[in-house]
Amino acid sequence: MRLTLLAASLAAALTGLAPGAAFAQQASDPEIAELKAQLAVLMNRIEELEARDDAQSAVNVDTAEAIKTVQANQPKVETKGGLKVTSADGKASFSVGGRLHFDGYAWNRDLAATTGTTEFRRARLTLGGTVAGWEYKMEQDFAAGSNLDGLRDLYIARNLGPGKLTIGHFKPYRSMEELTSSNEILMLERPFASATGLFSGRQFQQGVGYLVAGDNWTAGGTVFNLRGASGPRNEGMGFSGRTTWAPVMGSEQVLHLGAWYSHENINQGSSSLSASANYAGRRGPSLGIASSPGAGGEQVDALGVEVAGMFGPVFFQSEYANASFGQPLGADQDVQTFYAQGSVMLNGGRKVYKAGSGVFGSPKVADRGLWELTARFDHIENQDIAGLEATTWALGMNYYINPNLRLMFNYTQGDNDFSGDETGQYALRTQFNF
Repeated sequence: MRLTLLAASLAAALTGLAPGAAFAQQASDPEIAELKAQLAVLMNRIEELEARDDAQSAVNVDTAEAIKTVQANQPKVETKGGLKVTSADGKASFSVGGRLHFDGYAWNRDLAATTGTTEFRRARLTLGGTVAGWEYKMEQDFAAGSNLDGLRDLYIARNLGPGKLTIGHFKPYRSMEELTSSNEILMLERPFASATGLFSGRQFQQGVGYLVAGDNWTAGGTVFNLRGASGPRNEGMGFSGRTTWAPVMGSEQVLHLGAWYSHENINQGSSSLSASANYAGRRGPSLGIASSPGAGGEQVDALGVEVAGMFGPVFFQSEYANASFGQPLGADQDVQTFYAQGSVMLNGGRKVYKAGSGVFGSPKVADRGLWELTARFDHIENQDIAGLEATTWALGMNYYINPNLRLMFNYTQGDNDFSGDETGQYALRTQFNF
């Protein structure tokens, strides 16, 4: 269009020239006629070019619309930190993730026999996503065994009313440290107020859960069977509930309070329920604390309270729990456990508080790595049997290389009051998750 206006302006200028005396001195009539002929040819050429340009513009518009249509009907693929595919309509998704925790141990031996070694602590492959409004997750830990032995999370879930309903195989809502991901726990192993001690071997259960969460609080409950993924069929049942509240919650300061309760009713076909302590770290010596025999109709009840917080680079977390293990003869045995752990970030970085689940996660790692000093005191005892108790002191350091890679070092000093053993462990972990 601009070319046509230019040509029209030139034509108007030439045709508006009167053949007066002044102009006649500069150009003859044949010259003027020749200029007009050349101008006519130029205008025809310009019109052809404009027609071609308009046609090309139409093609470009059609092509752009066609590309948009194709993109709208193609699934969306994301590769940041893993692989996720989402359908074009957004109603279905599929993701692949995993974690690899490779450990090495050495011992400061005392009375107990120990073996230094290396092993894969976890080697998990995780599949998850959504279909028709339902969330699903399937996770297999190849380091824990084949088939059902290594099954971890296997559930479907969806938002229902004010909260989320979960059905399948997952962790009951109890114990802050237990519900913290193994990718984000402070030390190499969890303290005794978790499936590492109080709920020995009962980390994942089959059942139904419902969790409601607000901006700074959660309330969740679980009803479950005492059967693990690879265990025998049984009629044992349990339920648990946990609630949390963060009266202070900001980017630099967080204060967390929580409480939980767990009830397990042993019934026909159920295995024994026990509490134990690997007081010098994983693969170290173990002390049995209490046990309720299976199929005896006994009960195990536990009540715990939590306090945790983050104040700038300083983080702390503590839980106290008391459990009662029913006995077929005589009074129940009471087990008490308590831990306090904390850390200091040395060069920036802050723990992340996950208000929707009431736990702390790892700091966000940017361009440079982050260093963290860690420490824990942990104690568990059977209050009805003199001397049946264990204490653990642990010091460590975490180096967050990037959001997917972390190195961990722990020195754990164990004290078995029952036998007098004081074994120590040096442990190093290379942790990668995606």
